[in-house]
Amino acid sequence: MKLHELRDNPGAAKKRTRVARGPGSGKGKMGGRGIKGQKSRSGVAINGYEGGQMPLYQRLPKRGFSKPNRKAFAVVNLGLIQKFIDEKKLDASAPITEEALVASGLVRRVKDGVRVLAKGEITAKANIEVTGASKSAVEAVEKAGGSLKVTSAAAAE
Repeated sequence: MKLHELRDNPGAAKKRTRVARGPGSGKGKMGGRGIKGQKSRSGVAINGYEGGQMPLYQRLPKRGFSKPNRKAFAVVNLGLIQKFIDEKKLDASAPITEEALVASGLVRRVKDGVRVLAKGEITAKANIEVTGASKSAVEAVEKAGGSLKVTSAAAAE
């Protein structure tokens, strides 16, 4: 193989269509825009416009509701807590608080509190103090010999 024999794979580089560059280009004169009309002009933005008919997004009914003051919890699963204890990033002998979870890197930020869910298994005897927890998470921690204390009653649904 010599330098002048090098070729790109067929179809690897597609030539860009140069629009409105004379009749020989195949996209000359009107440049593929047709004749007259709003879409042939420059500066046209008509997304969702249906020619005066009520647009689809306005014909469909509104659904749902966004609670303006809803609480956003940082969610932690028991399996992850166990993994961090095994990797010595969390100390199971000391109480595991929200500050300890942030310091270990398990939770990025506390938001309105930390909520523990029961996904995964926990085997370490740990004392956990968080804003919220599911009932099954509380049972799983107590079954492992530890305790899960929920600090705010409103968050522990």
